[in-house]
Amino acid sequence: MKQSLALLLFPLIAACSEKTSRGVEGEPGGTVVIATTADPGTLFPPMMRFTSAKQITEQIYDYLADVGPDMNTLSDEGFRPQLSDRWHWSSDSLMLAFHINPRAKWHDGRDVTARDVQFTFSLYTNPALGGGSRTELANIDSITVTDSLTAVFWFHRRAPSQFLDAAAQMLILPAHQLEKISVDSLREAAPSPIGSGRFRYRVWNRGVSVEIVADTANYRGRAMLDRVIWSVATEHQTAVTRLLSGDADLYDALRVEDQARLQRQSNLKAIVLPGTGYAFMQFNLRDPANGSRPHPLFGDRNLRRAIALSIDRNSLVKSVFDTFAVVPAGPTVHAYPTTDPRLAQLPFDTVRARAIFDSLGWTRRPADGMRSRNGQDLAFPLIVASNSLNRIRMGVLIQEQLRRAGIRIDLEQLEVRTFEARRSAHAFDAALASWTMGASPDGARAAWTTIGLGKDGTNYGSYSNPIFDAQLDSALAADPVHAREEFTSAYTTINDDAPAVWLYEAKAIIGLHRRIRTTRTRPDAWWFALADWSIRPPERTLRDRLNRDR
Repeated sequence: MKQSLALLLFPLIAACSEKTSRGVEGEPGGTVVIATTADPGTLFPPMMRFTSAKQITEQIYDYLADVGPDMNTLSDEGFRPQLSDRWHWSSDSLMLAFHINPRAKWHDGRDVTARDVQFTFSLYTNPALGGGSRTELANIDSITVTDSLTAVFWFHRRAPSQFLDAAAQMLILPAHQLEKISVDSLREAAPSPIGSGRFRYRVWNRGVSVEIVADTANYRGRAMLDRVIWSVATEHQTAVTRLLSGDADLYDALRVEDQARLQRQSNLKAIVLPGTGYAFMQFNLRDPANGSRPHPLFGDRNLRRAIALSIDRNSLVKSVFDTFAVVPAGPTVHAYPTTDPRLAQLPFDTVRARAIFDSLGWTRRPADGMRSRNGQDLAFPLIVASNSLNRIRMGVLIQEQLRRAGIRIDLEQLEVRTFEARRSAHAFDAALASWTMGASPDGARAAWTTIGLGKDGTNYGSYSNPIFDAQLDSALAADPVHAREEFTSAYTTINDDAPAVWLYEAKAIIGLHRRIRTTRTRPDAWWFALADWSIRPPERTLRDRLNRDR
């Protein structure tokens, strides 16, 4: 059955190559409804945590320039201008000046200025706000304003990611709306978005839907679509049903088992993109009851390694995803040219694992084969978010594989917000989690290095190795010729330390109504040119006409 599904999907993979350019096909108008399983939580860019929030805010706000479809992030080549219409470097590459498009305006009619850029940087990097992008902005020393339309970035050091860090790590915010609001208030409840993007914010019914509409006088041109609605369905099957019934036009988290149903719908197609995220079983290296102490189990590097050696990741991926996922090489994805295809984690090796367990005193009991030491069973709870069926399935399989190794796993399913709260509070022993990397491998710094520790950090497992930190910094600063070698050294270090077992890197399977004409997609963000999507004019439905008249 799995083989037939893969063959069945093959003709649909070509859909990802469909390209249209704005104005060549289609005409302005119509509504696209996107099914999502997560309410955005916030539409305040510095505090975003969910992918749905990123999808929405990147339509409402603009970057200075955005990464292009080829995902080059090691220079400014291929970046698409947004708020900035031009830029120039100093001779020593430690200064980068952006000129703001003089036609750019906020959705309330005010001009966008260089001071907005300066304000945005101060807000994103404010420790009291605790935003998630401070690590990506750490190389920017300051921003100065030379005139109303010129923002100058000053860097601590030269690095290939300088342009990415300056141009596409901050969605520019309106100073005139936000500068008089306290940081505490912004953390708790930011005001309704006023952006400069090609879509305007219209309404957000929390837990139900978010609606944006075309900014008809936008400086970069009117969006081709009249409006886009994110329809929240907390359950995967509900989202799939909305797509199949026509109540939604797009759902970007289809599973392998959904393909047969999709094939029966002649009005739907699939787009398959390389994955830019990975899932993993993360160990908490600190005691949840007292963060000043090592975890009683996972503080032991050798024990973590033995557990990793006991898990057959290839069989897990094949069982859950068939051919629509691969085993990660570590805390990275294969879509990056800096990831060496020969790189691998610790192998599946039960003989080595058994020897390590025995050497640590975790021996099998003759009666049931489970391991114990000094009367204590080798057992731990493993938390997983209840909205991720793939991770739940993988958790059950891991539970069985580790049972064979003599380890008891207590799988605990938690509502997604409870799961995230437990992780962010470091109140867990082990967790099945996921991480989305985005356009650049620098996302690993926040999740796995010392800089990601602390109250607002996202290094929830508290892994800290100064050797890995230094190696990753060197890799991120390396020129393209040597970058792969440097990244391989860094990933080898963290793989050997086994602060996690990286489980799968899934391909994105997007279900899409055939009436929608897409532009070229970007692997990490299919929505990056959503404003240029259009609806085939002959196929305008009654719903579209009614929606346009509303």
